[in-house]
Amino acid sequence: MPNLTRIFAGVLIALALLLGFFAWSLSRRPAPVAATPAARSFQVVVASRPLPAGKPISVDALRVQSLPINPNGAFTDPSQLAGRVPNADIGSDAPVLAAQLASGLAERIEPGERALAVRVDESNAVGNRLRPGNFVDVFFTLKRDGNFANGAEIDHTQARLLLSKVRVLAFGNATAGGDGGGNSGGDPTGPVRTAVLAVPLADVDRLTLAESSGRLVFALRNPRDADVVDQSRLPAYPEVLKTAAQAGDEPLQDSTRAAAGIALDALSGSANAAARPAAPRAPIAPTRVASRTNSTNSATGSIEVIRGGRTETVAW
Repeated sequence: MPNLTRIFAGVLIALALLLGFFAWSLSRRPAPVAATPAARSFQVVVASRPLPAGKPISVDALRVQSLPINPNGAFTDPSQLAGRVPNADIGSDAPVLAAQLASGLAERIEPGERALAVRVDESNAVGNRLRPGNFVDVFFTLKRDGNFANGAEIDHTQARLLLSKVRVLAFGNATAGGDGGGNSGGDPTGPVRTAVLAVPLADVDRLTLAESSGRLVFALRNPRDADVVDQSRLPAYPEVLKTAAQAGDEPLQDSTRAAAGIALDALSGSANAAARPAAPRAPIAPTRVASRTNSTNSATGSIEVIRGGRTETVAW
């Protein structure tokens, strides 16, 4: 019995020594270092040189760079920005964001065009069925002006085609892509008061004058129809302001033509009609005049006037 106790005590002492050595060896080891996660990076389009406001962006002025953040509205492909126009200056190495670029209707106007709002109602806008992206012919009517004193009398009431194949940018509150870049179909059943048209700059004068002096009518047309007005077959409109002669008879720029203006008598054709020689009139049949004495009253007489096959007696 005493021998067994001694043996058990020795085993416990040996086990305690082993545990102590194991604890000492663990204390000598360096503490494990926690693994750091790899830093994320995002491919973002940045400007490789300063981009001035109001000038289209070229692809060679952009590059793709890895950034630790992904800004809201950033782009990943430089081709998405080709031709876009910044609203403000963008510095070199700065990310190009959607909020810095021109958007809305301005992006859907072609060079040389202007967006112009005109009044519409159900009767002149194809029964309120126009939609953004449609093409229309713009007709206008001018009524005879009864005020002869101001010299602005229109010779005859008239209706003419003013502009052909004009693109509708917006109709009421409906736009082709929404002013913010999304779809905005608007309410097709609600009342519509205005339509925004993409009008060539040289024709803005005619459209605004026709709207203020007459009434516009929009005729919807098939976009595949290529028939347009041949302006070279029509007389040129006299200008309100005379322009100086250019070297080599170069044609005027559209902005200069718009600044020269147009008057109502030119738009109605009265000015061109006055410049043309009068049309020859049909010959008038000769009038025979005969006189005879009134037998009933010697103090008075009468004249018999014969016009064609009609006879009229006038006392004198």
